[in-house]
Amino acid sequence: MSQARNATFLFYRNYMDYHADRFEDFSLMFYVDNHLHSILPANIKGDTLYSHQGLTYGGLVMNIDVTASDVVQLFRELNDWLRAAGISKVVYKPVPWVYHQHASEEDLYPLFWICNAKVVSRDIGTVIFMQQHLRWRKDRRRRLRRAKELCVEVRREDNFRAFWPVLEKNLADRHGVRPVHTVEEMELLHSRFPKNIVQYNAYFEGQVVAGLTFYLSPQVLHGQYCSSTPLGKQIGAVDAIYEQAMYEDFPDFEYLDFGRSTEGDGSILNGGLIAQKEGFGGRAICYDTYEWTL
Repeated sequence: MSQARNATFLFYRNYMDYHADRFEDFSLMFYVDNHLHSILPANIKGDTLYSHQGLTYGGLVMNIDVTASDVVQLFRELNDWLRAAGISKVVYKPVPWVYHQHASEEDLYPLFWICNAKVVSRDIGTVIFMQQHLRWRKDRRRRLRRAKELCVEVRREDNFRAFWPVLEKNLADRHGVRPVHTVEEMELLHSRFPKNIVQYNAYFEGQVVAGLTFYLSPQVLHGQYCSSTPLGKQIGAVDAIYEQAMYEDFPDFEYLDFGRSTEGDGSILNGGLIAQKEGFGGRAICYDTYEWTL
């Protein structure tokens, strides 16, 4: 996995297997002349193969030597193999291009021409090109000034438990949902990937008023979880965290991925949520899901 040009730490077994009991794994490994060529993280449900449902994105993971012709042939043979295995449908989520360490869209070509795949879902997210140093919107700059005036303290620490009640309450009150991960699961994953999962907490008068859980990939700083208390919103606690992460701790990263701002099947845009992210200078990126029948 470390040699792949479009992989992140989410594809390691130590990450994927934290929820192994929820999915019937059907990940595939492709070989050429007895050498590993590429892999497809996947699970199976009934007669459908899913580009792993426990991951935000998946798709074919390749090293630098894999060519377009290789991938065309791979999908021809994959479809034949899946038919023989009794699979009738494939749902496929390619790795978003910002996570590519080298151009890696060879799979999108055979999806169209070989598989006759259709886009069945499109989510929208927000990404900042960090090296362009775009100016934050006026309201975000105002909140950041307020955080500094009130001496909001930002700590990069391993204290997930201080933040999780804030996150759980905010998600329950605003969306009626729970975080994808329990705090115990996040602590477990952090213990396995301490350099890739980073927690920031913002304190005011000794209390946690906001927090951000970041996932770090080779060139992407991804905000996995972000939440604040009502007071934290008023005093710009999240803005203070983003400033420290973007300009002090990880200034050399190429991209900051705020994640998706859609609900349900992706057709509902949360306008308020995406507007907050756009206030930092971010603009849209789409996450597509493809489907084809065999």
